[in-house]
Amino acid sequence: MAGQQKKSSSAEARPDAAGAGDGPRVSLWERLENPPPAPRAVLSPDRIAEVAVGVADAEGIEAVTMRRLATELGVAPMAAYRYVSGKDDLLELMVDRVYGELTAPEAGAGWRATLRGLATDTRDVVLRHPWLVQLPSARAAISLTPNRLAAVEWGMAALAELDLSPDDAMVAVDAVGAYVQGRTAAEVATLRLMEVRGAADVHALRTQLAPEMTYLMKTGRYPAFHDYLGTARHKDDPRRQFETALDCILDGLAARLGI
Repeated sequence: MAGQQKKSSSAEARPDAAGAGDGPRVSLWERLENPPPAPRAVLSPDRIAEVAVGVADAEGIEAVTMRRLATELGVAPMAAYRYVSGKDDLLELMVDRVYGELTAPEAGAGWRATLRGLATDTRDVVLRHPWLVQLPSARAAISLTPNRLAAVEWGMAALAELDLSPDDAMVAVDAVGAYVQGRTAAEVATLRLMEVRGAADVHALRTQLAPEMTYLMKTGRYPAFHDYLGTARHKDDPRRQFETALDCILDGLAARLGI
C-alpha cells in the first residue's frame, strides 16, 4: 500500500517516496487527488498507468518495472516517484485503469442484468489484459481502487433495491466475482498454453495433447468424460461455457435468496 516503508534491495521502492514518513499513512488515491505543486506537469497518473498497462499487455507483468516505466515515458528514473512510491502503487494504478473499461449498468436494469453485465464485461477486460490473473492472489481479489470499488458499488446498489440484508447482498456480489476470477484465470491459462505450444486454436491444442488423452480414455476409468468428448457440441465455445455457468449461479442466488 502507498506510503508503507519496506526493506528492499531493488530500486522498485524508494524509502522517501510520496506518502512515506513518520506520520499517518495517506492512501495513494488521496495523494493523487491532492498532489503537491509542481513547476510543470510532465507526467500524470493516467499517463503512467497507460504506459505501464501497454508494457504489461505486450510483455507480461514481469516486464513492468519502475526503470522500464521511466524509459518508456522518456523521463528520469525518479520522475514517476512524485505520483507512485514504487511497484505496489504502480500496480494499483494499472488495475484501476483497466477496470475503468467496465460499462456502468443502465439505471433500473435490475440486479440480475447488472451482475450479469458486470461479469461478462470483467471477463472481456481480463482477456484484453491477461496479466491481471498474474497478480498476487490477495491483490487480485481485494485491490481497492476507485474503479474496482465502483463495480462493487453498482452490484450492491442494484441489490439494495430488494428486500435483502447487506450481508446477503455482498454474498451475491462476491459469489459472482469469485466465479469470474476463477473462470477467467483458467481461460488465460489455456491461452498461455496454446501460445507456448504454438497451437493456433483449442482444436490444435487438443490434437497436441491427444496421446495423453487417448491413453487415459482407453483405461475405461472415465466413461462420463469419454462421453463428453464424443458428444459435446460446444467444447470450443468458452463464451457460451462462461455465460451458461454464470446463469446457473444467478439462478441459484435467486432461488436461495428469494429474489
